[in-house]
Amino acid sequence: MRIEKCYFCGGPVYPGHGVMFVRNDCKQFRFCGSKCHKNFKLKRNPRKTRWTKAFRKLNGKEMTVDKTLEFEKKRNRPVKYDRELINHTIEAIAKVEKIKARREMTFYKNRMHGVKAMEKKQKLKEINHGVNLIYAPSALVKIQGLLKQNEQKIESLTTTKMKQ
Repeated sequence: MRIEKCYFCGGPVYPGHGVMFVRNDCKQFRFCGSKCHKNFKLKRNPRKTRWTKAFRKLNGKEMTVDKTLEFEKKRNRPVKYDRELINHTIEAIAKVEKIKARREMTFYKNRMHGVKAMEKKQKLKEINHGVNLIYAPSALVKIQGLLKQNEQKIESLTTTKMKQ
């Protein structure tokens, strides 16, 4: 049995699951579920739909170019049994898994770089916007002083990052 890929989202379609649409020219389209099938019928572009794998690859959200992903390709060549070859293969698989995990971690760190500063900036903006909701004058003065200090810190951080 073969696990197909969804034409729209790129996810796996297991045997007995999903929907298959056959066009008049005998082209087969397999979908993992009704969501993908409906979006296909609405003529939506998977590269513009945010939850598809095509969108994620196009916008740099997933690792697309990685040599370790090529090792997982299926090879249909019969190989004579050799104990040393199997041992070397198992060792190579372990090394590839370590490399893959390390690359995924660096990819994640690069994507998340600067997110905390941006979140802090958004929170400060929200506080500035709703500062009139604070009733105690002493608390209002204290918060405004902290906001000015934080804004100066954020501005200095952004200028140093831009210089680098």
